[in-house]
Amino acid sequence: MSENNNSTENIDKKLMIQCDNLVKIYKTKDSEVIALQGLDLNVAPTELMAIVGKSGSGKSTLLNMLGGLDTPSAGKLFVDGKNLFKMNKKSLIEYKQRTVGFVWQNNARNLFPYLNAIQNIQLPMIFTSERKKRENAQKLLEMVGMAHKKYNRLSELSGGEQQRIAIAIALANNPKLLLADEPTGSVDKKTANYILDVFRELNRNLKTTIVIVTHDMDLARSVNRVVSIQDGKISSEMHAKSNYLEQMDNITMFSDVHDEFTILDRAGRLQLPQEMLEKMNVKDNKVRLEFVDDSIVIKSAQNEEKEVIQK
Repeated sequence: MSENNNSTENIDKKLMIQCDNLVKIYKTKDSEVIALQGLDLNVAPTELMAIVGKSGSGKSTLLNMLGGLDTPSAGKLFVDGKNLFKMNKKSLIEYKQRTVGFVWQNNARNLFPYLNAIQNIQLPMIFTSERKKRENAQKLLEMVGMAHKKYNRLSELSGGEQQRIAIAIALANNPKLLLADEPTGSVDKKTANYILDVFRELNRNLKTTIVIVTHDMDLARSVNRVVSIQDGKISSEMHAKSNYLEQMDNITMFSDVHDEFTILDRAGRLQLPQEMLEKMNVKDNKVRLEFVDDSIVIKSAQNEEKEVIQK
């Protein structure tokens, strides 16, 4: 790893997450796959935000890196002021135990089937006394609305109930950052709404920073910030206009509550949505830029060529 990657310069200690020109390359015997290519992302403490993108866009790769489950190839990655490039095995284990909690879509990764709910929640509390374990687990069960099922095992719980227990497990060691990978991917709409309410309560009452990777657009539009990843980079962000998020039952479109912004990377590059390029009839990746009245206008070079031919 280069000296530049390990540098602690330009760290903003006020941020919970700081990704700077993050790159991830997976190498196989015959090829290389670039999962992240120069991704920049900042997340403030106590933020509740979502990451969206098509399969293969790089969102799960990013989540795994934030969780300490995968290592970047280049760039800078800091979580809660900790440099994930510098972590040895011991510090990485401590990071996963104390700083970050993970909720998986596949409940088999969250729960041990031979333990009941309260035993599952107590399991990560390695450095806690037995009495404290029981007290903390009981509080977490009440927080996710599952106190009445504390003695039930995995086979006795519905998918939504299992997911709520999984959230409690992720919070067992009071992490500063909670990562959720498709937390509503296998539950019905009513349960998905309940899970969202749990995330909001955790964010509001415990001040936990929560990052959700999701395909569920109902869930995504219910948070303050939505980041879209395309081809391993942040392509756009949507920010809540005001406190409309409290009125979600009457809202059906992102545009009702979010302003969308296209993101320029540090080199001044941006990604235009594919549907917009198709409407512009862009071919051969060529466009023409004009500066008009303090605005940059993007025109299809193909359309201009047609105008010249017609003249």
